[in-house]
Amino acid sequence: MSLVDERAAIDSRRLNTPEGIELTVRLAPIGARAAAFVLDWLIIIAVTLLLAMLVVLAGGNGSFTAFFLFAHFLLRIFYFPFCELALQGSTPGKRSQKIRVIDSHGGPLSPRAIFARNLTREVEVFLPVVAVFSPESIWPGAGGLIGLFAALWCIALLLMPLFNRDRLRVGDLIAGTWVVTVPERPLLEDLSARVQQPRYHFTAEQLGHYGNYELHVLEDLLRNEGEVDRDTWDLVCTKIKQRIGWPKDAWEVEPLPFLQAFYAAQRARLERGLLFGVRHADKNEAREARQRSGGQSSRSL
Repeated sequence: MSLVDERAAIDSRRLNTPEGIELTVRLAPIGARAAAFVLDWLIIIAVTLLLAMLVVLAGGNGSFTAFFLFAHFLLRIFYFPFCELALQGSTPGKRSQKIRVIDSHGGPLSPRAIFARNLTREVEVFLPVVAVFSPESIWPGAGGLIGLFAALWCIALLLMPLFNRDRLRVGDLIAGTWVVTVPERPLLEDLSARVQQPRYHFTAEQLGHYGNYELHVLEDLLRNEGEVDRDTWDLVCTKIKQRIGWPKDAWEVEPLPFLQAFYAAQRARLERGLLFGVRHADKNEAREARQRSGGQSSRSL
């Protein structure tokens, strides 16, 4: 085994999705996480400076200054949760390093987990940094002792991912999340080329059972098709046919071409939905949307 293969094996983790599919992910390197954080922090600083310039141009009296400080606090608190909610576990910094946050148990990344892992950053980094550079604002009269303690606290928490096998910071431990490398996705283009004339066709009702999260699960499986055995393809294919109500008179299909055609049709439908501002996180949300719009509810799957 080469050094690269050994490194990949050390970084690899297996998780099971709610569909019962086992996926392999790779933990993000510490350097990539640090670079992503620095870039995100620079974005926060840039926006803060822009706000400061607006304050100065507006006349910069006490009320404006107070508003600016409050706005900076909100930006610091909500930048990371907002980005990870909007960008599916990513931020501009993480995207630049091709990494993102996932649920360590294989489920969808919940808003609760996103807020939990990011609000701890205030205690891990931002408050200690303030204490280092302005200890009097944290503890008047404490002098340099509070700054020294804060520096040690900050260093210890920042180095924490180096001392556990899953590279977790405190926020990841609380939220149950991993930061993983986003694999290259040639499948998106390759699959479209391979399914120019699909053998299988799906109705809007059938495609409505699956959302964005399930699409990513199927995509990960197809991307690693060389590592998947026939029994797994049969199992996944059967589950999808049952969920979408595939007609019994056409039940016998070739699993891999069927799943490729389903993926291509489902991705096209979701992308069209995104153009109109429609986005379903999972199949349950898609079903609720159909019920609200007056559509016939399908059986529970």
